[in-house]
Amino acid sequence: MQFPHTPQQTQLPLFEAFLAQPMAPALKDVVERPWNAEPEVFSELSLRGAAGNCLNLLAPILRELSEDQDARWLTLIAPPASLTQTWLRDAGLNRERILLLQPRGTQSAQQLACEALRLGRSHTVVTWLNPLNANSRQQLISAARTGDAQSLNIRLG
Repeated sequence: MQFPHTPQQTQLPLFEAFLAQPMAPALKDVVERPWNAEPEVFSELSLRGAAGNCLNLLAPILRELSEDQDARWLTLIAPPASLTQTWLRDAGLNRERILLLQPRGTQSAQQLACEALRLGRSHTVVTWLNPLNANSRQQLISAARTGDAQSLNIRLG
């Protein structure tokens, strides 16, 4: 039994096949959604595992923030004891652009972070608040907006 001759199609590699598919509709055809007018000022990062591994994952993030073109400080509020001046140096952070602050007396790390954010002398204020409830998060967001700064909370687990 013979089948009629059909031209054999060449099989495309996976990515070429994907790219050969029709693209999404043109931008003019997409219904416009309004962009959030206010930028996000609060971020949270959760790292779990051995403390040394977590610090190794955190190092490039803090290094990038310490090299920010903004002339203001990178402020670390009540960092874990393992985050020492030696660790900062060994991780390649620009220590001339970093403030390490510890709360004093009855002041909490949350209160100190809000104060640092409100003052606007830091481009980013990094905290290690765990747990962080919705009210505390909102306080950080409000303070960050006032000081035109970023708040980054890191949860080490």
